[in-house]
Amino acid sequence: MARIGILGCSGRMARAISALLQTSADARIGGCLGRGEDPAPFAAACDVLADFTAPDALARHLDAAVAAGTPIVIGTTGLTAEHHAAIDRAARKIAVLQSANMSLGVNLLAFLVKETAARLGDDWDVEILEMHHRAKVDAPSGTALLLGEAAAQGRGVALAEVGERGRDGMTGPRRSGYIGFASLRGGSVAGDHQVIFATDGERLELGHRAESREIFARGAIRAALWLCDRPHGRYDMADMLGLGERRGAAAE
Repeated sequence: MARIGILGCSGRMARAISALLQTSADARIGGCLGRGEDPAPFAAACDVLADFTAPDALARHLDAAVAAGTPIVIGTTGLTAEHHAAIDRAARKIAVLQSANMSLGVNLLAFLVKETAARLGDDWDVEILEMHHRAKVDAPSGTALLLGEAAAQGRGVALAEVGERGRDGMTGPRRSGYIGFASLRGGSVAGDHQVIFATDGERLELGHRAESREIFARGAIRAALWLCDRPHGRYDMADMLGLGERRGAAAE
């Protein structure tokens, strides 16, 4: 049985993963690292790590994983370009799977969004709407950005150049080819995402609703088990699901 080390004991995802591992036939808890504890010996004692902590802890966790030669699954959101560069560097030595959302359904949705965007013209506007619980601190959600990246890739453009977040006041007409984001917060919503393709006279809506945090924990465990046998390189959930070609940018 694979020993999955959970980085961070008090987070919602850490608790959900721990609960599922209690009854898993394929994996068990290799340990749970508390705040302020040294990740180095912890990483060496596990077969694979799962990190759903905070962006400011990522570099320390990656260093420990690389030093121990232990694969790591990263589900932390709110990552910057610097964080992604650190992931790429680590992936030259170990297997790293990073995704803003571990749900199998969401990642299949991202695939459908990419395929749809590739087949519809720029006269179809793309808008992404997401809603989460009141305690979520980042916006747009990592999943909304994942879906935006999928739409941008389908159109062969960079999301950084066409993303439009938060409209207020006299914004003028919508700019053609841009991908819009809207974020809602309230209650205990685990995560609702809707991608809207709209053109004159018709609208296509693709969406996903998370009814329980358990779906993300199930996906994270499946990702961790899959990653155990992979060579070094950077992977995502689409790789695990066999959707398209692996990026492998940091595999060499």
